[in-house]
Amino acid sequence: MPKEEAVKGKSVGAVHNGLRILRYVSEQGTPTGVNQIARATGVSVSTSFNILGTLLQEGLVTFDDATKTYSPGIGLLGLAVPLLSANPVDIVRPEIEELSRRHNSLICLWNFTADERIVLSNRASSSKTVRVDMNLGARLPAYVGAVGRCYAALQNIPDDALRRTFETLTWQTSPGFEEYRSDVAAARKNGFAFDFGNLFNGLEVAAAVVTDSHARARYGLSGISIAGQQSRAQIQNLADDLKRSADWIGSNFFGAPSHR
Repeated sequence: MPKEEAVKGKSVGAVHNGLRILRYVSEQGTPTGVNQIARATGVSVSTSFNILGTLLQEGLVTFDDATKTYSPGIGLLGLAVPLLSANPVDIVRPEIEELSRRHNSLICLWNFTADERIVLSNRASSSKTVRVDMNLGARLPAYVGAVGRCYAALQNIPDDALRRTFETLTWQTSPGFEEYRSDVAAARKNGFAFDFGNLFNGLEVAAAVVTDSHARARYGLSGISIAGQQSRAQIQNLADDLKRSADWIGSNFFGAPSHR
C-alpha cells in the first residue's frame, strides 16, 4: 500500500528499513556497496550492514567479496513465483477497495487497449448511501474524461493532432478544446486530472494513469462521485491518492520509476 495509515496494526520500523534497502538493491542495475545503500535509503551504515546480512542469509541478496557489493538474490524469485500466474487486476483489487473506503467513491480500474480504448476491468464501491456504478466491460475512447486527459498528457502529441482527436470525442457537456488542452497540460505536470460533469452530467471524476518503464499507459485509475457529494478539497485528496496508487502499481508491476 502506498500510504502507511491504510495499514492495520503497528508499523515496524525495522521491517520498513529492510524493505527500503531490498527495493533499492533490486532497482539498481549494478552491484552496490553498503555506504551507497545507506546514503540512498537514509538507513545508517551499521543498520544497513546488519539488514543486508540478514537478507543475504535468506538468499534475497548476494554479496561479492571482491568488490564488497550487493546484488539481488535468486531468493526474490521464490517470493514472486506465486504472483507470476496471477491476474494483475485481481492483485490490485485490495488497493482499489481501500481507495473506495477511504474516499467514499466508486473506484474504477481501466485497461488500455491497442486501439486506444479503455475497458473497465475492475471496480469497487464502499458507499452505503446513494452511489454511482458502472458495468464491467464498459468501453470508452482513451482520450475522453479524466483518464483521457491523463492519457493525452502521456502521448504529448502536437496541438493540431490533439484537436483532431478531441473533435472525434463524445461528451454530454463538452469542455471545449482550449479547456481540454489546458487540462491535459495540467495532467502532464501534476500526474492526475479531473472531469467535472463533462463526460457524464452530474458526475465528478478524478483520475491518474499507471505507466510502465517506458512511460506507456497500462491502466487508468478513476474515482467517481455524484456531483456535490465531495468538496473540492476531498476530490483533490482523492486525486493525490490515485496518483500515489498509480505510481505504486506502475513501480511494482511494470518497473516504472519509483516516486516514493
